[in-house]
Amino acid sequence: MANTTFSGPVRAGTIKDTTGTTVGTDVANVGYVLMAQSAVIDIIGASANDQVVATVPANSQIVDVILNVTVVNNDTGTAAVTVGTSGDADAFIPSTSVKTAATTRGTLDTEATNVGVTDLQVLVDFTAQNGNGTTGAATVTVLYIQNNNLS
Repeated sequence: MANTTFSGPVRAGTIKDTTGTTVGTDVANVGYVLMAQSAVIDIIGASANDQVVATVPANSQIVDVILNVTVVNNDTGTAAVTVGTSGDADAFIPSTSVKTAATTRGTLDTEATNVGVTDLQVLVDFTAQNGNGTTGAATVTVLYIQNNNLS
């Protein structure tokens, strides 16, 4: 299957501005498309910091961050990930164990409302207590509305 690449944002709908709020009048129905970026993260062996999982465009709104552990880490100690930014390592998902197969949804900090005037890298830090794990598989997905500009 072929891919198509273009610059966004993508908007859908026919009425940009509202002229009323009651049924039968022209109420705005233009919306933005929900975008997603996903990446497989390293959760095997020693710790791995600042793994880039997404670069969210400027002025976008992050609506969810999802950690999906499909193969558990078998480190003999604790093993966990955080998902955040360079300035706030757990802005989107606080320290979460990867020793259980599970899906964890984000608890979004203020960075999510509007990523600001420059693109924002979403980073994962993996910490293994003993660094001797030989199994583990996980994916992080970032859902966002491009150029929603809520500032």
